[in-house]
Amino acid sequence: MPRELSPKEKAAFAANPAFEKAAERESKQLLKKPDNNELLELYGLYKVGCDEDVTEYQKGPKAPGMFDLKGKAKLKAWEGIVDENISPSQAQERYIALVEQLKTKHGFDPAKEPEVVGSS
Repeated sequence: MPRELSPKEKAAFAANPAFEKAAERESKQLLKKPDNNELLELYGLYKVGCDEDVTEYQKGPKAPGMFDLKGKAKLKAWEGIVDENISPSQAQERYIALVEQLKTKHGFDPAKEPEVVGSS
């Protein structure tokens, strides 16, 4: 069962259908899993592209715990994109371009049913 999209994700997808296609379909139809650095870059670009607020995840209940290494890596990747000071639309375009590169690098099957990805 797919996860429920946040209002910011819905707004970003409504504003840029190509971003929605890259995020919701094409990134999940690659024939090989991207490496961790590629996945982290996708994550950071996605979060900025959806105009999510990183500060909610830096402190407080949404912050990754001390032993949550994956969560900390994702937050660091997100912060790296935020530090570039790019707009959500620029992040969306970079996300789309990165998915296109990954399709070439890892192979792509448009008939493949997109894999369901967790929200963590």
